[in-house]
Amino acid sequence: MRLPSLRSRLILASILWTAGMLLLMHMASILLLRAFPSMRGFRSHGPAGFALLLMAAGFWFARGSLEPFRRLREKVIAVRKGEERRVDGAYPSEVQPLIAGLNELIEDRERAIERAYLAAGDLAHGLKTPLALLAREASAARSQGSTAIAEAIEEQIQRMSSQVDLQLARARAAASGPALTAGCELAPCVDALVRTLAKIHAGRGLSFRAEVPAELLVRVRREDLDEILGNVLDNACKWARSSVTISASGANANAEITVEDDGPGLADAMRAAVLERGVRADESAPGSGLGLAIVRDLTQHYSGSVALARGESGGLRVHLTLPLAVV
Repeated sequence: MRLPSLRSRLILASILWTAGMLLLMHMASILLLRAFPSMRGFRSHGPAGFALLLMAAGFWFARGSLEPFRRLREKVIAVRKGEERRVDGAYPSEVQPLIAGLNELIEDRERAIERAYLAAGDLAHGLKTPLALLAREASAARSQGSTAIAEAIEEQIQRMSSQVDLQLARARAAASGPALTAGCELAPCVDALVRTLAKIHAGRGLSFRAEVPAELLVRVRREDLDEILGNVLDNACKWARSSVTISASGANANAEITVEDDGPGLADAMRAAVLERGVRADESAPGSGLGLAIVRDLTQHYSGSVALARGESGGLRVHLTLPLAVV
């Protein structure tokens, strides 16, 4: 059952209180007129003006009493957007314990996230040495002619590394989600990724076209934005025949980002499947099948979305929605 708003309850309470006071004042006026008959002339004019004055004063006082709640709402929105770390300000004594509890909850959450982030980092760091040793053993096995064994070891190393990347991406997202992120410029991130991927795929002659407004700011941490766009662009480069296009625009508090390649595309049935962990469109191609799953997890964490569709050239079109940052 949904409770009525505080404003409506205050209005109802004021009406009931006023009705009761009017009855008491009416009874008092009758007694007063009986005791002082000479005041009958005041009865027809004086009370009306006085009543209007009291009503105006009551309205002004009630409106001022609700002002702290409006400020509280703005502060909570600022915390959610990452513009503030705490809910500060002066509030009525009845609300102050709630504010103190809310700030304690925010601080406890930050400490818990920091511990989880550090634990994930420690785990990833601890796995680096064993993975490096396994890679060296795979190289030694390959040099000795044991190609099958080397390939099996390298495949497992790649899977473990992908899982570490996935868990670190989640830990970063939890530690720097929407509530703690002010904003990041989209265009420099896209430019840096395009330069890197152009070098990696230089031998294939891929062309890149980016149309990203310089003023677009998204409420996503730079590391997570690199992770999201990097996975999408890397996937586009793997399947593109000759070109990759990146475009972006801002509308209705969201940034709409589209990445399209001119590759073979994906069948309708596969578009939802490849967003799941470990699913690959082509099992013969290298990879762990976690790239688009990471993109899905990160975009959802930032209250965004990812959708796959057929592009104009027949390739895959990836449409990302991310929240715009408030300047």
